[in-house]
Amino acid sequence: MASERTQPRILINGGGFDTPWIAELARLTGKPRPRLLYLPTAAGDRDDAINTWFERCSPLLVEARAQKMFIDSLTQTRSWEEVFQWADGIVCSGGNTLNQQAIWRAQGIDQLLRRAWKRGVVLGGASAGALCWFECGSTDSRPQALSIVQGLGLLSGSHCPHYDSESNRRPQYQQLIASGELPAGYACDEGAGLLFEGRRVARVLSIRPDTQRVYRVRPWRGGVREEALPAQAL
Repeated sequence: MASERTQPRILINGGGFDTPWIAELARLTGKPRPRLLYLPTAAGDRDDAINTWFERCSPLLVEARAQKMFIDSLTQTRSWEEVFQWADGIVCSGGNTLNQQAIWRAQGIDQLLRRAWKRGVVLGGASAGALCWFECGSTDSRPQALSIVQGLGLLSGSHCPHYDSESNRRPQYQQLIASGELPAGYACDEGAGLLFEGRRVARVLSIRPDTQRVYRVRPWRGGVREEALPAQAL
């Protein structure tokens, strides 16, 4: 298990938490063969999402597990506390953030994730698996239009994933910040992301730093100011 003295860390990106990102999260645990737990809650515990997780982990020296939330007392023999105590790192899937948050609260997973973060378990994910750690952000979890969703609040401010790949994300996120409906935050292109230590940005990372970027977006003179952050290649 992670050390009590380890600085809390969260590794996110705007979309596509594939093998290089999992490898970086595994490295951050400091373990020679870290135990990585996957939560496919936002994806509705779909088998294809779980299969993809194991495929992405297969080249790495890790012990990988997946934990469904749609369970029953007869087959789920370990307590939630036992499940989360096992992990050195936890990766959350993309999908529906609103449903993810509701299920986590109903099962008490929100509190267990907070405890894991405080004791140094490295957390991560992309899309809904990135948005979930912030106070709030832009989501496609409801019908018809993008809207606001509340997250766990481990990270301050707001977040917007898929900033470059979905045409309505950028203007909607900027409008919500300009109007004060969302606080300042970070927007991530596909393949670009952030490492947080505590609530501070420690590193900006990207698969292709020249085209996949992370932006700091904040209110500015009745509109917004969007600042591209220099990124290191992952």
